[in-house]
Amino acid sequence: MNVPDSDSEDELPPGWEERVTMDGSVFYANHLTKLTQWTHPRTGKKKLVSGELPYGWERCVDKNTGKVIYVDHDNKRTTYTDPRLAFAVEEKDHANDYRQRFDASSTALQVLHGRDLTNKVALITGANSGIGFETARALAKHGCTVIFACRNMLSAQECVYKIVAEKGSARCEIVHLDLKSLESVKECVKDVKNNFKKIDMVILNAGVCGIPYSKTGDGFETTFQVNYLGHFYLALLLRPLVPVGGRFVVVSSESHRFADLTTETISPGTLSVESKNYWGMLVYNNSKLCNVLFARLFAKKLQDSGISVFSLHPGNMVYSKLCNSWWFYKLIFYISRPFTKSLLQAASTSVFCATAQELNGTTGVYFNNCYRCQESSAAQDDELAENLWDISCDMVRQVLGPDAEALSTPESPL
Repeated sequence: MNVPDSDSEDELPPGWEERVTMDGSVFYANHLTKLTQWTHPRTGKKKLVSGELPYGWERCVDKNTGKVIYVDHDNKRTTYTDPRLAFAVEEKDHANDYRQRFDASSTALQVLHGRDLTNKVALITGANSGIGFETARALAKHGCTVIFACRNMLSAQECVYKIVAEKGSARCEIVHLDLKSLESVKECVKDVKNNFKKIDMVILNAGVCGIPYSKTGDGFETTFQVNYLGHFYLALLLRPLVPVGGRFVVVSSESHRFADLTTETISPGTLSVESKNYWGMLVYNNSKLCNVLFARLFAKKLQDSGISVFSLHPGNMVYSKLCNSWWFYKLIFYISRPFTKSLLQAASTSVFCATAQELNGTTGVYFNNCYRCQESSAAQDDELAENLWDISCDMVRQVLGPDAEALSTPESPL
């Protein structure tokens, strides 16, 4: 039996070297035998690298030797080794085959280490606070243009100032979005379309939790509309702007496992409850189940488009403004703070779902701690997802009329 020389099966045996072709294929050179091969000498797997160099790197030709060299402008050093090798991914027999590279302790910045997201555009709802801000900050610091879709424009502008102060070249834009108003959702998308030709990543992050009972101007219970219905319609309206390879990322929660929606009970009344039936946490749980069900069915409707859809859990009881609706929630979250994720750690799974190269070709998956996680049985109920979709469309039409945009256009996935 061959015993590896190290604890890592990816480490090359003595005398071997990894190299990269111009098209991104990795091959292996054996200096002892003077032979090359496409498969890793230990794992037997083939690898590929992305077509982009890490942020701050440039490929050049050495004038003296004529060899290709790689220049790291940030650290002012050069090397003959393609830096993309550090981020090479294995060719997969199945789209859902991938190793876990990150865990609960990983941060959004660690997930993006070495990535260059120049020319990528992300739209993030609720990017002016908490997990949304850390998601926006991490993406912007790696060259991505970030659109802050927020209700509080002043808060959003202050967040942009913070990011630009850290990285002067950061590109951030702000659009007004009030998820309590479907008309505002329409106007937001109109503004986005006027300024952007494409959105590579749509991250549906905004949310409320445990708030007192109230109805939106559209006549729906507030938690349901902010956490789910507004995002549902926003995603459908933005769909034409998302190119092949683009991604929708829906921030849900493990709380979806404690929802009580079923195919027998789902109705407009159980989704947008009246005050006599209101229990803040159950309504929150149901809205998060709606998020996962929507992502699952949206992924199926877009499966031939080359666009991926993911849902995720960011972390348990992460201390943010989400818990500020009631002093008791704030106290519980504060007490739990030393034992839960930081905001930067909580943003890692959103960033992973939006950018990880090993997820290319994957869709309809629920993630926790940057790795695939099994949803609840209710979240896997396709009939429940179809019922939710139909009811959601009817609710949008109820507010915006029978010809509401994106529900009946050729671009719609319906």
